[in-house]
Amino acid sequence: MQPYVAVLALLGLLAAVVAAAYALSFAYAPPGAPGIGPYLSGGRPQEHALSRYHVRWYVVTMVFLAFDMEMVFMYPWAVVVASVGTKAVVEMFAFLALLIVGVVYAWREGAFRWA
Repeated sequence: MQPYVAVLALLGLLAAVVAAAYALSFAYAPPGAPGIGPYLSGGRPQEHALSRYHVRWYVVTMVFLAFDMEMVFMYPWAVVVASVGTKAVVEMFAFLALLIVGVVYAWREGAFRWA
């Protein structure tokens, strides 16, 4: 019976924190009809919700994601490279070469020119 008391106490504390967050939100909310304004503190939006980003940003995003994935794979690789040996180093350089090919292609296509 003892473990259930701890779980129930934790759930009660969680419910109290959530209720306090909602109470503070309700107390400090700007006056007006709730639900008709945008989610950013009730301020008016600067542009239409369906406005689009310039197409250049999509290419930059893809290059960023490529380097982000590189970091995701390099952290575990750094942990096991000493135990695996030369094979791990060769595979990582092949992976980096593939990413460099993508960056060179994006550069050649003018993805990094803003003028």
